[in-house]
Amino acid sequence: MTDTRFDPSTADGRWQHAWEEAGTFRADSNSAKPKSYVLEMFPYPSGRIHIGHVRNYTMGDVLARYKKATGHEVLHPMGWDAFGMPAENAAMEKGVHPGGWTRDNIEHMKAQLKRLGFALDWSRELATCEPEYYGHEQALFIDLYEAGLVYRKESEVNWDPVDMTVLANEQVIDGKGWRSGAEVEKRKLNQWFLKITDFAEELLDGLDSLENWPDKVKLMQENWIGKSKGLEFSFDLSNGVSLPVYTTRPDTIFGASFVAVAADHPVAQALDSDEAHEFISLCKKGGTTAAELETAEKLGFDTGITARHPFTGAELPVFIANFVLMGYGTGAIMAVPGHDQRDFDFATKYGLPIPRVVAPSVEEAGKPFDGEAEAGEGVLVNSDFLDGMEVEDAKREIIRRIEAQGRGQGKTVWRLRDWGVSRQRYWGTPIPFIHCDTCGVVPAPKESLPITLPEDVDFQTPGNPLLRHPTWKHVDCPKCGGKAERETDTLDTFVDSSWYFLRFASQPDDRPFDPEEVAKWMPVEQYIGGIEHAILHLLYARFWTRALAHMGQIDVKEPFASLFTQGMVTHETYSRKDGGKTVYYAPDEISREAERALLKADGGEVEIGRVIKMSKSKKNVVDPDTIIDTYGADAVRWFMLSDSPPERDLPWSEAGIEGCSRFVHRLWRLFGSYDAMAEGEDKALLRKTHQTIAAVAEDIEALGFNKAVARIYELTGAVEKAAPSASRSQAIRSLVQMVAPMMPHLAEEAWAGLGESGLVADAAWPEVDPALLVEDEVTIAVQHKGKLRDTLTAPKGASKEDLEAMALASEKVQRSLDGAEIRKVIVVPDRLVNIVT
Repeated sequence: MTDTRFDPSTADGRWQHAWEEAGTFRADSNSAKPKSYVLEMFPYPSGRIHIGHVRNYTMGDVLARYKKATGHEVLHPMGWDAFGMPAENAAMEKGVHPGGWTRDNIEHMKAQLKRLGFALDWSRELATCEPEYYGHEQALFIDLYEAGLVYRKESEVNWDPVDMTVLANEQVIDGKGWRSGAEVEKRKLNQWFLKITDFAEELLDGLDSLENWPDKVKLMQENWIGKSKGLEFSFDLSNGVSLPVYTTRPDTIFGASFVAVAADHPVAQALDSDEAHEFISLCKKGGTTAAELETAEKLGFDTGITARHPFTGAELPVFIANFVLMGYGTGAIMAVPGHDQRDFDFATKYGLPIPRVVAPSVEEAGKPFDGEAEAGEGVLVNSDFLDGMEVEDAKREIIRRIEAQGRGQGKTVWRLRDWGVSRQRYWGTPIPFIHCDTCGVVPAPKESLPITLPEDVDFQTPGNPLLRHPTWKHVDCPKCGGKAERETDTLDTFVDSSWYFLRFASQPDDRPFDPEEVAKWMPVEQYIGGIEHAILHLLYARFWTRALAHMGQIDVKEPFASLFTQGMVTHETYSRKDGGKTVYYAPDEISREAERALLKADGGEVEIGRVIKMSKSKKNVVDPDTIIDTYGADAVRWFMLSDSPPERDLPWSEAGIEGCSRFVHRLWRLFGSYDAMAEGEDKALLRKTHQTIAAVAEDIEALGFNKAVARIYELTGAVEKAAPSASRSQAIRSLVQMVAPMMPHLAEEAWAGLGESGLVADAAWPEVDPALLVEDEVTIAVQHKGKLRDTLTAPKGASKEDLEAMALASEKVQRSLDGAEIRKVIVVPDRLVNIVT
């Protein structure tokens, strides 16, 4: 090998071309090797990859390359989650077509990913915006409809008045649209729904089988599914109406001080006053997420109606409340302010009683509240016949008595609601149904699929261009042949990502997938992506997989056997006040001098802000292309794996990437010292090499990449210090193979330099001698007069007599003794010899 400096600007492209030419990473479904499916959540083609993408895909790439090296047939594909509002926004802002904008972005991002040398099977690349993908999605949607898992009904929705589309609850952040930032309104529209609630019990129980998922993700899904056992019963209202409510805490019924209904509840809608109508209109604003309901100001309107308490006979005021929704439970609640924070805030605002009905003990029945509600743990107090009972006993007793009165019954309910998938926008999968005045709503014939989007659309007018298109929606009814119209809503983009992993595994032209091919790869062995998808994407993907299994289309029920949620890449911010406004600057506009940051343009100082998630608005982003141009792909990859555990955030630093670059060149120099003709054995180095091979393998399997990096640093240092020997050459060769999943370009260049044939990407992981994993020598400390005089290397388990003899034979020990009489020799096996004179 040459000792010249490693040049990533030429090596990176050369080896990327070699892998592509050889089809090195193309998965063979017919291979007899054990299958391994490694998948990172596919990106949205926004135009550029960011450093967060680089970290995510580097982790998956290391695992995929390692699996290939350990004898697996690896499926490691890449595609594009390509539908969605940003493309339509670009069309409106830039006067371009969403398709052209999206496809240009895909080509640019694909080139960026290729520069990083990821071991991807590009032959299986897909984009959800292409008819060859979404046409199959339309067929699956019709299958779900025919299986009774799709329906259409009028419902209250979150409406974004800027994007002019429906938003899922999860897409409403602090009462605003997650993309537009506009105040969300509530509207009633005819919507398409997927019956995810049919699988609520399965989805909940299935979490127990996901042993290799993060507990926090499983808990988030469990809470979102929200199974609860409680009581549904009715209040008699003063207007003669019976009002059903549901509560998970029937034991607290004596703590009820008011009743609240949703703005859309019939009790509210029946009110005939301007004040009531005005308040109901106010309630139409704002989102419907759990987070929104918790954080929004609690507002109410006193209807003047009262509800009779079923046990005390007390008349409780009935309010319309903005935190009660018609879509949850019965649309009405029994409010217990002492033990529910929302009720507490409401009661405080409107001066309503806040009785205590649960306390740590009976003696604390009069304990005041300290400014907030209490969870309600302990025993019942101030509750008539329930006093002194434990909570669970009190629940059973209330349910028993209510059922005896014929006023209600115990009931299990779910927080999970059916998934509304209609979106009033152009850039999405057309919903494959047709509206006929004679036949009603009918599915499009499968032979007519894909129903493709028209190209000639206008984005200058807000709203859905499909609704305004002069010809696209007009068709003949497939049943009666009469005039009819296509459905103009498109599918929520989360539908696109709910089955893409199946299409990666199998891509026939005439159907969504081949179940036999899918069975070879599924479930995904390792899935990697952000925790922000814990509820939306991951729950929906689990539902689609179970629904397809329910219909007999696949055999697997859980799509992802193992899930890893990586941390973010973070960076400090740089800003300066300009006329009272904060102006942010990008890292490449800044020069650092010790603790100061200076703006390159004028030399003036700027403020160094906190280390936070990279964001365009704060400009604390790092361009991967610039970093690759400067340091090469391998240094970037190595930085992504170093220091921080992969589940934690990784602070980006110029010093860090420079250090990684130096290590790349340090390894190159070490590889250049390889001597195939070297002789002799260095047993300690040989043992260190085999222990490192085994440990790095274990770390990669566990996704402990930072630990693997540390071990490689350690072995590198040991090899650098070692004298030439066959053992040293073996260690260098093994190091090349160990860094190959992490620094693939450097490793290929070195592999060729070592005279090896073929690609290191195709080479097997270095074998480990189990005997060398066990330490058979130990270091013995020899003390005299309480000081360390020498250290000895001895066979592990050596006898006390042998250790004593070795110690006394040491020249250093003899100089220390200087002829003194030895009174005693204390030997601690495998550790210490202490000589007393």
